[in-house]
Amino acid sequence: MIQYALKCADGHAFDSWFQSAAAFDKLVSAGMVSCVVCGVAKVEKAIMTPRVRTGRAGAPPPEAPEGPVQAPDAPVPGPLSQPASPAEQAMTDLRRKVEENADYVGVDFATQARAMHDGDAPQRSIYGEAGIEEAKQLIEDGVPVAPLPFLPPRKVN
Repeated sequence: MIQYALKCADGHAFDSWFQSAAAFDKLVSAGMVSCVVCGVAKVEKAIMTPRVRTGRAGAPPPEAPEGPVQAPDAPVPGPLSQPASPAEQAMTDLRRKVEENADYVGVDFATQARAMHDGDAPQRSIYGEAGIEEAKQLIEDGVPVAPLPFLPPRKVN
């Protein structure tokens, strides 16, 4: 496996792993590598620091540079707890608004949405999970639904 620092034609910088250098070249020429921020398919390798190991046994590992190594024209990233781009910020804002103003109903989404549409349940804002066939059926029946661009929160305990 090999990790490349990449940048798109719009200047967004990101990293990605590939099976080999040849695999990277093949995927890029097929148009299958795109920017993780804007989706542009014109992606190229950015300047990156090579990882070189010495052949001597017992040699100390090279000292890592302080702070992240960035390509000269790459934007300086902020803390990992903050969105890295305007697109991530918009996604975070949308998620917060949905979670604050709607009730999560889980896998019971299709049933509750249909009940509200048919007048069998009081109207309220809900979000949840539905399979592809359930969602298609809701749309065909005129129930106003829309997919959300994020996954619902998962409770593990």
